[in-house]
This record gives sequence, structure tokens and C-alpha cells, in this order.
Amino acid sequence: MRIRLPRPRELAQRLRSTARVQPDEVEQYLDTHTAEWQELASADPHDAADILEELDADAATDLLSDLDIADAAGILNEMRPELGVDVLEGLDQARSSDLVAAMDADMAADLLGQLDERNREQVLAGLDPELSQELLALLQHAPDSAGGLMTTDVAFLQVGITAGEAIERLRQLHDQIEDLSYVYVVDLRRQLVGVVSFRDLVFARPGVGLDETMVHRPVAVRPETDREEVSELAQRYGLFGLPVVDHSGVLLGMVTHEAVVDSVQAEASEDFAAAMGAGPEETVFTPVTRAAGMRLPWMLVNLAMALVVALVIERQSAVIDDIGPVLAALMPVVALMGGNAGAQSLAVVIRSMAIDGVTPSRAGRVLMNQVAVGAINSIPVGLLAGTVGLVFGGTVNFAVTMGIATVVNLVIGTLSGTGIPLLLRKLGLDPALASNIFLTLVTDVVGFGGFLMVATLLIR
Repeated sequence: MRIRLPRPRELAQRLRSTARVQPDEVEQYLDTHTAEWQELASADPHDAADILEELDADAATDLLSDLDIADAAGILNEMRPELGVDVLEGLDQARSSDLVAAMDADMAADLLGQLDERNREQVLAGLDPELSQELLALLQHAPDSAGGLMTTDVAFLQVGITAGEAIERLRQLHDQIEDLSYVYVVDLRRQLVGVVSFRDLVFARPGVGLDETMVHRPVAVRPETDREEVSELAQRYGLFGLPVVDHSGVLLGMVTHEAVVDSVQAEASEDFAAAMGAGPEETVFTPVTRAAGMRLPWMLVNLAMALVVALVIERQSAVIDDIGPVLAALMPVVALMGGNAGAQSLAVVIRSMAIDGVTPSRAGRVLMNQVAVGAINSIPVGLLAGTVGLVFGGTVNFAVTMGIATVVNLVIGTLSGTGIPLLLRKLGLDPALASNIFLTLVTDVVGFGGFLMVATLLIR
């Protein structure tokens, strides 16, 4: 009976799932099934990269060494640079240079940017001087800028030719350039003068001039343009890519649709990290000392704010002494409810800001809407909290104290969660900048302090 082997895609999906829980088993299988591994790597480098990312660096390096240069480079193109660099460092210098030379220029630059200076120089020394200079030029740009996101493999044509001549030229470029969704039109000095979609070229009459088919003065960005603005422009105009030009308008490259999507995801994760007080650029692969340095300032700020909360509680120590442990047990509940309400509004507002959904003119309306949501939710939650106060405290006054404190802190928490990022933006700061830390200060002060003040009036 003939046994049907799974197709490369099916095999890749099985191996990827298994590697997440049993990486040693997958490593052993691929070591003993070299032909299947080579077929999988050639057919689907993206899935192959996912598998290698689940294995340890030594195993991934050995498996990559079993492949030819083109297939190995295709996999490195798909791997996250933070993980791909571990594989590259395990190879000898000649093999590393060959792989980098075969990679897409933008992906190679990202990978080289993760190497330490000594290894980077060794790899660059093994490259063709022209390619080495191109990669060095890409490395000069900040990773979160248009220059850091762009690829120099861009299709461009000289103005003055016909649509038929343009299509013939693109046939010649097909094997060299992967993304032909947009074709840029330049003059003799390579200054950008227009853009034409591949679709428009195909349907244009062969004799029509390229300048009649193209869109004049297309949207473009400079190399130093922040990725947030790049993402915003791509979304606003519905573009699949953006050309990058220098101060003279000379075409340098393009930010592809894939890079735009990646930048949107990176910006969102950066905002989340910043809101929590972690380093915006920090990842799980960031060196320990650098990660600690990025977190420490906000830890100190957090300590200072915690001392403010402690001072508020200390000022109300008399009422705590009178009422005792029940009061101490219920205080954190009030603070926690306000913190949760504020965090919900904070997440909604920062997310909306990230996609440019909250303009300054709408800030007041957004604030009122969020406070209204908090006020509505505070009523049922306050009633339930009052019931908890009655059960634990045993008196109506305890129930009223718990209910009032919860309602007030929910409204204040929602107000703060909405207002803090809006205020930070008005001050010219990143709206996500440690917003959660400031929110916690407000909800803790109001939660603990407000609860104790109401208890002083109604219970003591």
C-alpha cells in the first residue's frame, strides 16, 4: 500500500503546532527528514520561519545550514530580526555574508541592525561594495521612520515613454522586483513626478504616453517621517505603498503595504508599553541592562505616587483605628473598581487616538460621553457595592459609605482615564506616556481617601 505524504503546507502547519509544545521532537524529525525539510523551506518560507522561531538558536542554525542560499535567505526574510540574528551569529562569516546578500535589502538592513558592531562589520566586509554601501545607507535611518521601513527594490520608469514601452520594461523587471503594485515615474534626475498602478498600465492603449496615465504629484514621505504618520497617510488615502523621497524629491525607495501593516502593529504595541510605563522600544529580546534602564524612571515615579496614596491614608488613620479591619478590607475594593473603569476608558481613548479618531475639536464630546458611560455603570455597581458593605459592616451607614465611595470613584476613574491622554496630547506629549501610572494615582487617592472621608462623616 502506498502511503501519501502530507503536502509541504500541511506538514508545515503540523510541525509548527508541535514545535510550540515539543520543539525537541520537531528538531529530531527535521534532522532525519532532510528532503522534506528542504521541500518545505522552498515551498513556504513563511511557515518554515515560524518553525525555526520555535526552536533553539543552535537547532535553527543547523537546519538553515542544510538549505541552499536562496531558500535560507527567503526564510531569514520572514523571521523576526530579533530571532534571525541568533541564527546568523551561529554561521561562519562567509555563509552569513552570502545569506545577507541574497535577502531583500530592507530585511537585511533590519537583521544587520540587530548585530553587534563587530559582527556587522565582518558581514558587510564580505559583501559587494555597492550592496554594502546600500545597506549602510539604510542603517542610518531610525527603525521607526519611513527610511527604516522602506525597501530600495522599487519599480520606476523614466517619464516620456509610452504605456506599451512601460509594460515591456516591467517584464524585464519582474524577476528583480517583488512588489509591482505601484510603478513610480521619475525624470532624468530621478526626481519623483508621478505614479501609475500596474492595473492602469495593463488597460492603457500601448501608444498612450506614460504622463497621460500616471497620477501627478503623488503622496510621498521623507526618510525621517515617523512611522505613525506613514501609517496615517496610507490609511487616509487607501494606499498600498508610499514612495520615499529626499529633500530634492529624488526617489529613494518605497514603504510597502506589508511594512505599513507592521508599523501599525508596532505603533499599537509601543503605545501599550508606554501606557504601562515600560520602554516603548522594549521587547522580550531587549538586553537586560537596557530594559532595566528604560523601566527604572517610571518605577521611581510610581513609588513617589504610591507615597502620595500612603500619605492620604495616614491622614485618615484615626477613622481606621475606630472602625477596624472591616474598613481596611473594603478600601481596596473601591480603589480597584475605579481603576478598572478608568483603564477601560483609557484603552478606548488611546486606541482611538492611534487611528486619528479623536481630533482636538472632538475632545470635549469624547470626555462627556465617557463620563456618561461611567456614571451609568456606577449606579448598579454602587448598589452592589453597598450590599457588600451591608453584609461586611452590618449597618446601613456602612452600606451607604461603600455605595457613595464606589459611585464617585467610578465616575472620577472614567473621567481620568479619558482626560489624562487628552491632556498629555494638549501638552505636546505622547498620549500613551505612562497614562496608566497617573490613572492609578488618581483612582487610589480618590478610592482610599474618598472612602475614608465618607466613612468619617457617616460611620465614625
